[in-house]
Amino acid sequence: MTLRVAINGFGRIGRNFMRCWLSRGANTGIEVVGINGSGDTTTNAHLLKYDSMLGPLRNAEVTTTEDTIIINGKTIKTFYDRNPANLPWKDWGVDLVIESTGVFNDDVGASKHFESGAKK
Repeated sequence: MTLRVAINGFGRIGRNFMRCWLSRGANTGIEVVGINGSGDTTTNAHLLKYDSMLGPLRNAEVTTTEDTIIINGKTIKTFYDRNPANLPWKDWGVDLVIESTGVFNDDVGASKHFESGAKK
């Protein structure tokens, strides 16, 4: 069974999670299906590809559309909402949210992801 994951916050921590996931290869049992971040899709993809501390992302082809980042042919939907309760996690079948904004790190804040349909 594949764990469907969304990333809330695509700053340093969110991008590092994505790089770690990509470095593990295709058979991780994890599928990243959504990214919620404050930057536009093109900028977020660029920051993922060219990290000032870690260097360029290797062994991954990254392209974008208006609302998706495509990594090695895998399409990941992007969202821009500062309130996690508004995110369509249920519609996207999200099992787990990586909360990497640093804002929603208590019970009240994290529960907003459950309100929007995430399982964990």
